[in-house]
Amino acid sequence: MELAYYSDYAVRLVNTEEPGRRKDTLTSVDAVRALIGADTQAARRAGEADVTRFRGVRARLRAIFEAADGGEEHEAVHLLNSLLLEYPVSPQISGHEYLDASGRPRWHMHLAEHPSNATAGYAAVAAMGLAFHLTEYGVDRLGICEAEPCRNAYLDTSTNRSRRYCSDRCATRANVAAYRARKRRAATGPDTERTEPNPQRTKETAVASRPEEA
Repeated sequence: MELAYYSDYAVRLVNTEEPGRRKDTLTSVDAVRALIGADTQAARRAGEADVTRFRGVRARLRAIFEAADGGEEHEAVHLLNSLLLEYPVSPQISGHEYLDASGRPRWHMHLAEHPSNATAGYAAVAAMGLAFHLTEYGVDRLGICEAEPCRNAYLDTSTNRSRRYCSDRCATRANVAAYRARKRRAATGPDTERTEPNPQRTKETAVASRPEEA
């Protein structure tokens, strides 16, 4: 399993909440287990306290994406380093799950966490995966969707660093909204400048227009 794979853990956790829409799917132990993977040992270890813990880690991960998206590079790195220190992992070589055509193991790096609870395990691999992605591709590859009110997190893997939306759906919606806005502007025409009448000028005009007394 490639280490970059683990960066998706962070995205998946952050996007369990949509602040702009006031939606939060991380509200129960079952939701936590579904996020982790219902059939995993970590999911079976999850309890009620993990709901609150996961939400806390989620807020910290979102802060990293928002700092990166806002151009605050050093702040994003500082926040991520804090998570790495709090939730350490042990890199290990693994390969027993994957065999090549000749039956030999396909050796790869694996992140082995040693958590005291389900949240700690998930947070450890999410933070490490995000750290590998950041150092490999750059801080500016961590983004927040520009399509209001979405604001989902995403990882930019485009060749020209041009990604602005979390999905094709959001990109299409934003493009349609921009097109309609241009059509409205074209239909109404340029704004005309409005000026308030000058009371003094109005008075002088009125006097000048009176007929002279005989």
